[in-house]
Amino acid sequence: MNKYKRITLDGLIFQNPTLMLVLGTCPTLALIKSATSAAGMGLTVLVVLTLSNIIISALRKVIPNAVRIPCYIVVIATLVTFVRMVLEKFLPSLYDSLGGFLALIVVNCIILGRAEAFANKHTVLESAVDGIANGLGFTCALTLMGIICEFFGSGSLFGLKIMNFKIAMLATPAGAFLVYGLAIAVFTYVLDCFEKSKRVKANRIARENLLKEGA
Repeated sequence: MNKYKRITLDGLIFQNPTLMLVLGTCPTLALIKSATSAAGMGLTVLVVLTLSNIIISALRKVIPNAVRIPCYIVVIATLVTFVRMVLEKFLPSLYDSLGGFLALIVVNCIILGRAEAFANKHTVLESAVDGIANGLGFTCALTLMGIICEFFGSGSLFGLKIMNFKIAMLATPAGAFLVYGLAIAVFTYVLDCFEKSKRVKANRIARENLLKEGA
């Protein structure tokens, strides 16, 4: 498999930071009650993660090993500061909805984890692909759960009123926790079924090859 395809599939599906590795749980549970806030946080992390991966990968041979984590934090904090300034200037409503969780991106374990586990060991292009894939995986997971929580919990979608019926609990932290848990369960089940079907297909092909060789 092409290495860039593998990196992309890992970030989006097989090593999805939210649904498989269960990282970034704090902003996930706090923001998925609103689809807009969930998507905004996801895209913000996508930008910071991609840029930090690129910068850290480019500087990986320059940064002393003994102080690499503090250096990562400085790079990420700088990027988060710029992103906060842009959001405050051009998207003040999104900036307000993200609140303190925007600043907490600096210590988001997804970004620090990819910097340490991937960007520190791979080329700039590979790190950029990894950042985009993991950022998209995080964004898609948050946005999907945000849509579910907002639609059924508030009867709206991206702030637009859709229906009067609603399940108020889904607009609370407890409801967000329930939706998050169910999303992980469903995602894991579907992925397991996919992996089993791949194994069955591989075993069938292997048996057919053995029969052909025996004939």
